[in-house]
Amino acid sequence: MKWDSYIKGFKNYLQLEKSLSKNSIQAYIHDTKLLVSFLEENNLNLIPQQVTLSVLQDFVMWINMRNLNARSQARIISGTKAFFNYLILEEIIESNPTELLESPKIGRKLPDTLSFDEIEMIINNIDLSKTDGERNKAILETLYGCGLRVSELINIKITNLYFNDGFIKIIGKGDKERLVPIGEVAQKHIGIYLENIRIHQEPKKEDKDILFLNRRGGKLSRVMIFLIVKDLTEKAGIKKKISPHTFRHSFATHLIEGGADLRAVQEMLGHESITTTEIYTHLDKTYLRKVITKFHPRYKD
Repeated sequence: MKWDSYIKGFKNYLQLEKSLSKNSIQAYIHDTKLLVSFLEENNLNLIPQQVTLSVLQDFVMWINMRNLNARSQARIISGTKAFFNYLILEEIIESNPTELLESPKIGRKLPDTLSFDEIEMIINNIDLSKTDGERNKAILETLYGCGLRVSELINIKITNLYFNDGFIKIIGKGDKERLVPIGEVAQKHIGIYLENIRIHQEPKKEDKDILFLNRRGGKLSRVMIFLIVKDLTEKAGIKKKISPHTFRHSFATHLIEGGADLRAVQEMLGHESITTTEIYTHLDKTYLRKVITKFHPRYKD
């Protein structure tokens, strides 16, 4: 089937030329295969060159009937557009049928955040008498103190810790490296973990340089970090929908509320576009009033 070869080429393009993460590539391929499923289900024996705007509009109606929310539908349509943009780039098709394809209107979802007191409550619920207590404390202090993605956290290497300079080197999306400042609190608890816990573990051969290890000496999984956060959040009695990513949101929000420069926050978070960082300016009106009073010439005494 011709679709298979086109999808394979699309996957190579996303991997080699766009340098996307494994998760992003999987999402794009999943969205493209949904279009193929739609065509097969409706007995439309079409190759990409024969797909028209009308066919894609029927596809949008089809995914709408699958009871997906607007955000999921928009993501699928975005993936479909990316696929046809690739076909244009490779000169497989001459015109792009997705140019006039509309996505469902979605509001910009503001991320949940934790107050500093709530973060303290979660961290204080770690049982330091348990084997993994010091490790978990170091993990949460690093998540909040550096604003990392989960994938970045679990891949931190010991050789990328530059505590004398106050930085750690992070491998972010698309294998892009960046230096992130790390505070004394996170440094302290990483040091305790390294000197008292990790030193007694026998790491797996491939994970000798990985900072945070599981009980078997291997790299922690993303799921494990989610479970740690979920368990501690429940123990703290916090009812918000919390994930490891919430610590990243809180890191950014607290910095901006404290008056940090948006571009500095963008650099620390590893955002390619400043517009992605701007979501963290969902600040309360009292704070915004203070900012304008302090900095705008017409508001100064």
